[in-house]
Order: sequence, then C-alpha cells, then structure tokens
Amino acid sequence: MSQKLRVAMIGCGDFARHFVPLYQNHPYVEKVWVCDLIPERAQEYSKLFNVEIIDTFENAIARSDVNAVAIFTDRHTHGPLVIAALKAGKHVYSAVPMGVAPEECQEIVELVKKTGLTYMMGETCIYYPCSMFCKQQYEAGAFGKFVYAEAQYHHDISHFPKNFKDNKLTAGVPPFFYPTHSTAMVLNAVGSYATRVVAFGYEEQPGNGYYEKGVNQWDNTFSNGYSMMKLANGGTARINECRRIGYKAPSSYINAFYGEKGSYQFSNAQHIQIKMAGEGVELTDVSAKVNPYEMEAHRGEPDFMNKVANHTYQWNMFSPIQDERVAKLPESYKGLPNGHMASHQMLIDDFCTAAYFDKMPTVNAWQAARFTVPGLLAHQSMLRNGEAIDVPDFGDAPEK
Repeated sequence: MSQKLRVAMIGCGDFARHFVPLYQNHPYVEKVWVCDLIPERAQEYSKLFNVEIIDTFENAIARSDVNAVAIFTDRHTHGPLVIAALKAGKHVYSAVPMGVAPEECQEIVELVKKTGLTYMMGETCIYYPCSMFCKQQYEAGAFGKFVYAEAQYHHDISHFPKNFKDNKLTAGVPPFFYPTHSTAMVLNAVGSYATRVVAFGYEEQPGNGYYEKGVNQWDNTFSNGYSMMKLANGGTARINECRRIGYKAPSSYINAFYGEKGSYQFSNAQHIQIKMAGEGVELTDVSAKVNPYEMEAHRGEPDFMNKVANHTYQWNMFSPIQDERVAKLPESYKGLPNGHMASHQMLIDDFCTAAYFDKMPTVNAWQAARFTVPGLLAHQSMLRNGEAIDVPDFGDAPEK
C-alpha cells in the first residue's frame, strides 16, 4: 500500500476548479497545493479552497513532500509537463489530451513502464452513459461481432469559455489535437484500437479570427475534422472532431454502434437498442436506462427536447447505467461538484485509488495512447489531403 497522495494541481483555470474539492475530500489524499504561472489565479484558488500555493511547476516537482501532480494547463502543454513530472518521480493525473505528438505519447508509456509510477489521463467519456451502455451490451454479446460505430465531439467554438477564445494563439488548435472525447467512447466500449486512419477537414475562410495562418501558433486552418479509423478487431469507426458546427448538446456522444447481431442508435434524448429477431428485428427504447434520472423526470414537458439540446441535464446528473460505479464512490463525495455527464468524481476516484493501491488505472498510459494517437495522425491525414496513415500501437498495459 502506498502513502497517501500529496497533490500539486498545476493550472488554475476555469476547468480545474471543478476538481480541487474532489482531491481535497478523497480519503487517499492528504494534502493539496495549487500552482499557476499567473499569480492572481493561484491566489484566487488559494482563498476559494483554502490551499497553499507553489509558485512554479518546476518547484512543485522538485519538492519531496509532493508525490503527485494533477495537470490542468493548456491542452498542448500536457505532454512535456507529464514527462517532466514522471522523470521527477511523481504520480501524474493529466487532463486530456495525453500529448500533441505521437512521440510524446510513446515517451510517457516508456516512462511509466520504467518507473512503475501511476499515470492516468482524465478522459471523461469512458463514463458517459452512451459509452457505458454500449460497452456493457457488447461485452454481454448483445451486438455480436463489432462492425461499425460513429462517435463525435461536436463543440462549437462559440460555446467555449471567453478566456479560451480570447487567446488567439491557442484557440485555433487543430481539432484532432483533442481527439479523445470521441475516440475513447468507441474504443473503450469495444476494447480495441485503431490501426489505420484517413481524414478530411473543413477549412475556414481567411478572416474568421481563429482558424487561419498567422493567427494561431500552428497556422491551422481546420475547424472541423472527419475521420475513418480501421480497428484491430476488424471493425471501422467514423470519428468527428468539430469546432464550427451548428450543434450544442450532448457535445460528445455515440450516435451509432453496430454489430452483426444488433445495434444501438441515439438522437437527442432517445436511445434505441435493436436485436436481430427471425425475419425482423426487436427494437427497445432504452432511454430511461441511459439518460440521467433528472432528464427522464422531465420527459413529456413541452420544452423538454429543447432543454436537452441546450445541455440542461447533461452536466452533473447521474444515470441508471452509472449506478454500479457510483456505488463505489467515497462517502465523502456526496454533494461535491461533478461534471461532464457526472464523470468527474469517478475519474478522480479512479486515479487516487490506483495510485494509493499501486493498481493500473482505467485510462492508463497504454490506453491513453490508443485514444490519443489516432487523432493526431488524423490531423496529418487532413494536411495530406486524405492520405491513409498507419497508427502505431504501444501494446497492452502490463499487470500491476
């Protein structure tokens, strides 16, 4: 059994504030610090959560009393920070993505293998009800052999926080540099990984303010990316990452999942399961099992569908399909903040429990690489006008 965690949270932006109380109140966490390059942000967190400040990331990983870091910085900075923290002997929780280059992902895998430290990528969508349902039914044999699925992260840039949009150098980040909210749902459900990818994108016209050369640091002109991925199990997945699209919620979802014996389909609060039956099919509406309890409580109200489309019920509300996992959460989590289809509490509990007991976390380094690398190469395919690219795989996670 390991020591209790003493966690330095790196990055005090809008997103991290949801997680400070989850670390503070976890039974396997002894102390929490915060750190940000902008002193005013760290001071705000210090007052809000009654925590001490460490002034820099470098000082955080140099301290002997810090044994874990939780990284919530800009998405393109994660890889180098994770690598530095692992080399310093710290357990690491990182917000998505794992990195923005396949080489970063491979180095993280190798470091985790060498050090035995716990690394976990905080991919929310493995606990999205649609993904949990498809995983449960697939593993039970309800779909038969996997054939095809469609998943997407449709998040229009107009819905992003103001401070994200104000930083033009980073706001135009290539959409497939942030791929795991779409890839993870399917890959986790089927227990497979991508072997080959081809992709095309939607290029913005000059003057759009975000996706244009000379505006963002990548000279990226693509706001949307659409890919086809060949999986190791013989199936295929269509994966989208879109930032300029007339849609709001749910931003991440599986809208189709097909096997040889059955399928799943979704559209705005309706979840349908279909099974082959003789000369026809047997259709079951499983919405009450997959949707949040609170959402189903309002079904039938005149504005129900419009509220669903505007993300009214899809932040911190648990669904029946999540009940078994929710039952394992610490008692101390009751009433604490949650988010992203009620996944935040489960993710932090996964990491803390894995690090404390020296077990392999859900989204370990090997799994994180399988969720991340196909998207990074999808961007390369877009740049090469749809060239098909082989996806390297770093193997299965070893037994801890």
